[in-house]
Amino acid sequence: MALAYLLGKGASKALKTKINIPILLVLSILPDIDILFGLLLRYPIHRGPTHSIIVAAFVFLPLFIIYHKKTMPYFLALISHALIADFIVGGQLRLLWPLSFSSFGLHELGYPLIAIGSQINVVLELSLFIMATLVLIISNDWRAFFKGHLSNLVLIIPLATVLLPSTIGYPFNESLLLTAPVLAAAHIFYLILFSIAVLSTIIGIYRRLFGEKDKKPNSQIQS
Repeated sequence: MALAYLLGKGASKALKTKINIPILLVLSILPDIDILFGLLLRYPIHRGPTHSIIVAAFVFLPLFIIYHKKTMPYFLALISHALIADFIVGGQLRLLWPLSFSSFGLHELGYPLIAIGSQINVVLELSLFIMATLVLIISNDWRAFFKGHLSNLVLIIPLATVLLPSTIGYPFNESLLLTAPVLAAAHIFYLILFSIAVLSTIIGIYRRLFGEKDKKPNSQIQS
């Protein structure tokens, strides 16, 4: 998510377009939805079709036609997951599915394998998290999470599929608090930030829907 935010923010500046940060962040973790499919099907399909840049290009083509350059930050957020992050860490990607079933990655090119739990990955992820957080604060983008926009509700997706499961350890084998406590701190930061954004939006919706109804009887009594 940190990598996608930095890329999306940079692209939006270069292209002079605005970005919806919650949607940008959700797109960045969307390829990993295959983890849930794998658990449900009891068959490992991780880093398969949902990580393909061919599939991503096909899905985004109508959006490029309609919205043109405004689409680019979101497309970069989506493909950065596989083309940069997973390509460096872990590999074994079906990047060209369905045109090719070959696996791609830094390791497949002959370099040493960088595992998710390795010190190299921890340093990379923590560095990106710090950079993204600083940009988020300096640019005042953090305010987007407190404005109560309906788009904040999409943050339920990373909350339910990545942040909460990895932090508590279910349905994964172990909690990130035990395996990588440094990275767990970053997850908890996003967990709190996204929870506040979702809850404040839900409260705002409730007040708009039912707040006006509560005021009507009072106004009638006064009249």
